[in-house]
Amino acid sequence: MHHPTDAPIREGELGWYVLHVFTGQEEKIKGFLEEESKRLGVADQITQVLIPKEDVIEMRDGKKKAKTRTFFPGYMLVEMVLNKNTEHLILNTPQVINFVGPKNRPVPLRRHEVDRILGQQDKAADMELIELPFNVNDTIKVIDGPFKDFTGLVREINMPKRKAKVMVSIFGRSTPIELDFLQISTELGQS
Repeated sequence: MHHPTDAPIREGELGWYVLHVFTGQEEKIKGFLEEESKRLGVADQITQVLIPKEDVIEMRDGKKKAKTRTFFPGYMLVEMVLNKNTEHLILNTPQVINFVGPKNRPVPLRRHEVDRILGQQDKAADMELIELPFNVNDTIKVIDGPFKDFTGLVREINMPKRKAKVMVSIFGRSTPIELDFLQISTELGQS
């Protein structure tokens, strides 16, 4: 059973298309397309250029650092009316490789796919992701709490709860303790 919003896009209607571009050039391409579509008077046909991103919180040297990460490096979304002019403009944009679609023909995303990507972006905005500088089996140092300054081995990582189970040697016995990500440092230097 098809969702009514999943109807194919008709000629002259706005649709979302995916572009395959050179990684790292997304911002430049976005700026170029926005400028060019204004200059050529097709801003009503190329209405949104989107680089799906999320904000990630990293722990660096015991400090929280926020950074934005593109979650589909090398891909961008463009909301546009597909016609000869818009297709030509996109394909002649520097650093754009092609449309993503069968035989590189532009095929609009279905509504639910767009919602999923945009929803992922909204969800990312709600949820600070922590990019972990440590993995299972890494040796880490506890920088906070009752076990401060102990070193231990990461056994399990629980992303949703932002906790890690760490094996710490207490009086010569290996004991599992649960730590918040922010209590863990990969800097093993003596403090």
